[in-house]
Amino acid sequence: MTGVDPSRLDDQQLMKELETIHRTRHDTLLYGSNDALRAHNERMAQLEGEYLRRNPRRLVSAGRTREGARERGCGEAAAPGTAGT
Repeated sequence: MTGVDPSRLDDQQLMKELETIHRTRHDTLLYGSNDALRAHNERMAQLEGEYLRRNPRRLVSAGRTREGARERGCGEAAAPGTAGT
């Protein structure tokens, strides 16, 4: 494993690690070697798993659920602020 064990990171460090790995995801997918992509996948899963473990009752947007997506398909705008445009 590369990087600090996610369970040893404080909340601020964990969020910084998550922001960084999400920001670099696209380039790793497009241009990274298979090994780099595998390592990226593993690290992302570790960090996201730790975030979910710490935040089991995190706020979930209704639009990000299956039911919300179905409702959006019935005429509601897909993105906030795009209704009526």
